[in-house]
Amino acid sequence: MDFSSKLLESAVQEIAQLPGIGKRTALRLALHLLKQPVEHTQSLASALTLLREEIIFCSRCHNLSDTPTCEICASPKRNKNLLCVVEDIRDVMAIENTGQYNGLYHVLGGIISPMDGIGPQDLTINSLIDKVKMGEVSELIFALSATMEADTTNFYIFKLLAPFEVKTSTIARGIPVGDELEYTDEVTLGRSILARIPFEASISKS
Repeated sequence: MDFSSKLLESAVQEIAQLPGIGKRTALRLALHLLKQPVEHTQSLASALTLLREEIIFCSRCHNLSDTPTCEICASPKRNKNLLCVVEDIRDVMAIENTGQYNGLYHVLGGIISPMDGIGPQDLTINSLIDKVKMGEVSELIFALSATMEADTTNFYIFKLLAPFEVKTSTIARGIPVGDELEYTDEVTLGRSILARIPFEASISKS
């Protein structure tokens, strides 16, 4: 792809590094930005800069946040003893959109996947166990996607929780095996939260 402008070429190369964006799509986006008022492009650049420089992780649940404690953890309306374990922020957003859950979250930051070089030490499992040790949790809900790696992660955490008196449950499998949680429709996901089952039962059925 030949460019008449090195500045355009540089912009296209940067945009093309985004997931799912090829060079042709990147070129269309760059040309679109050139057609917009300067202040629109400046607003986009400013928003991206602030996103990268100022966003932080919640000190309690590890969700992305603008403040040390996210709005969900800080809310007095949430059930502080109910904890939903998810893979990342996209799953928090998906569950929140159902309007069927009023507890807190714990974001693992991924799932155990030896093929991808991700082990338990790369996730926030230790801080999750610490919450249980401190007696902050009466029920822990496993809400990871229906994949082999997610099931492995669930079972690993479940074994670590064995010494503690905490109820463990998992979302009902109205979600097709192999599907990602974030792509599940809100009705199905909401029902799976409400119809959650004891985690031991999910092991015996798998």
